Amino acid sequence: MSSLADDTRWLDATAQAELVASGEVSAVELADAAIERIERLDGELNAVNLRWFEAAREAARSADLPAGPLTGVPFLLKDLNSHMAGTPMTNGNVALRDAGYVCSSDTELVARFRSAGLVTLGRTSSPELGTLPVTEPIAFGPTRNPWDTSRTPGGSSGGAAAAVASGMVPIAHASDGGGSIRIPASCSGLVGLKPSQGRITTGPFRSETGLGVELVVSRSVRDTALVLDAVHGPGVGDTVIAPAPTAPWTASVGSDPGRLRIGLLDHHPFGGVIDPECAEAARVTARLLEGLGHSVEPGFPSALADEGVRDRFMALWAVQAALGRAGLGDLLGRPLVESEMEPVNWLQAEFADRMSGVDYGAALAAAATFRRSCQGWWHDGFDLLVTPTTAQVSPLIGEHDHRDGDPLAPMRRAGEWIAFTSAFNMSGQPAISLPMHRTAAGLPVGVQLVAGYGREDLLLAVAAQLEAAAPWPHL
Repeated sequence: MSSLADDTRWLDATAQAELVASGEVSAVELADAAIERIERLDGELNAVNLRWFEAAREAARSADLPAGPLTGVPFLLKDLNSHMAGTPMTNGNVALRDAGYVCSSDTELVARFRSAGLVTLGRTSSPELGTLPVTEPIAFGPTRNPWDTSRTPGGSSGGAAAAVASGMVPIAHASDGGGSIRIPASCSGLVGLKPSQGRITTGPFRSETGLGVELVVSRSVRDTALVLDAVHGPGVGDTVIAPAPTAPWTASVGSDPGRLRIGLLDHHPFGGVIDPECAEAARVTARLLEGLGHSVEPGFPSALADEGVRDRFMALWAVQAALGRAGLGDLLGRPLVESEMEPVNWLQAEFADRMSGVDYGAALAAAATFRRSCQGWWHDGFDLLVTPTTAQVSPLIGEHDHRDGDPLAPMRRAGEWIAFTSAFNMSGQPAISLPMHRTAAGLPVGVQLVAGYGREDLLLAVAAQLEAAAPWPHL
């Protein structure tokens, strides 16, 4: 590996942008260094499934490269719903891959990534339609965890997480409809912020009223804040709009949040099995927060203990699978047939087809009731909630395959594993996973912090406190 590829491998995006801004390194040199790392590292990890290196080099050397807060920083887009004009996209689906679909326009978020000056080198792998918390699509095969290649980096932003955790790029696009930023951040030792619903537009092709939000996975809190500053805000026609910030989010990093009242949830919310390492991660973080001057006590929203929450989430998730199937058909110009979609997603879409309008309306109403009940806990006096990010450490590759001929088994297992994350997609609140713990074997274990709606500033301030008090390692 060249000296520049080595020297910049573990620099975060903020530091790499500073190198370009100072003239010490050019955007082309940074792109070449990242490309060299991808070519050297990805054979084992299988994280970057679509590459356009020459186009990226041309963009990096162009006089038209935008001058923004991240100019020249090498970047990767998730291969899921992130339309970028002139580039292929598969959404993890075999049929769309084989059709060679090419995007005709940018989503608003991708346009903002461009305006920030990022140089996009390609796409990272995602499970088909992003529906599973592991990244093992039939279309591209499993993505592997850089910390232990027998294990998954999580999902659905698993390719993004593997690329950042291995040092290919400092940040990568990620999305989260049930934990898909936070789960891979936990499995891969990264920072993963799920913003508030309505904080970042999902237009023009997807509704901001759904479960999914988008941002990045990163290795530093300041990078997450920098990207959030660069891309936040509503798009044309958005109806769910998070409260505008009163200051840049980068100003939250290093700021004093004051003495906070923090609740601790260190067990499975509705009685499932939790790995002792995950529970210990939350407790270790709680003790560290107490040492930083905060008040921590056992407590969490009672709504999280309602096992019906999982059922309501799965009903809404099945509708998302049906919409995803229809969306694939729109991109292909014809309906999909059963053999062109993974069984776990086809069966969910079929289930949604059998739901009545009343059934769907009831699920939405139940989700709204849950959202109000959950958010009420913060309204009644708590500032933050601390939980494990996941109930289990990173699973082995293949653990979420279709076992015993039951295509829906992966979804049932996922419901237990992601019990701490999906609730906050329904509540719309911001939540961040931080790599606060390691197992005896050295596997990363994430801890989730959850704030009230619109309070990313508080999450970033406390996350920065934790990062300074207990810096996390890279590989």
